[in-house]
Amino acid sequence: MLMRTDPFRELDRLAQQLMVPGTWSKPSAMPMDAYREGDEYVVAFDLPGVTADAIDIDVERNMLTVKAERRPVAKADDMQVELSERPLGIFSRQIVLADTLDTEHIQADYDAGVLTLRIPIAERAKPRKISIGAGSGRTEISG
Repeated sequence: MLMRTDPFRELDRLAQQLMVPGTWSKPSAMPMDAYREGDEYVVAFDLPGVTADAIDIDVERNMLTVKAERRPVAKADDMQVELSERPLGIFSRQIVLADTLDTEHIQADYDAGVLTLRIPIAERAKPRKISIGAGSGRTEISG
């Protein structure tokens, strides 16, 4: 139900992680998992160190966009940084959603640095039984 449009996305994501931190014009990719659970798809994004108010989720047609910003921690006057390996900046991920998903009822939860989106399958896409009606039997054609 989730469709990828770029076969080189993972290679680009890895290259982005090794390069400079993301900016609004060129955000870094964020790791994610996607799986189906019953009648919905679940997409989980790793966003450690990001506050909930720094996350932006948009859906336009069937394009889901998640953007987040990891901001630097406020520094005290007497603080001296010895090592800084955690990337700061903007992170973003876009996913093309299938037409069979209900984008009107997406649920988002953020806990312990993981953003979890639950996207239900649209009712029209679920399998259903079609009953056969009993006809009158014979049909006469007169000419």
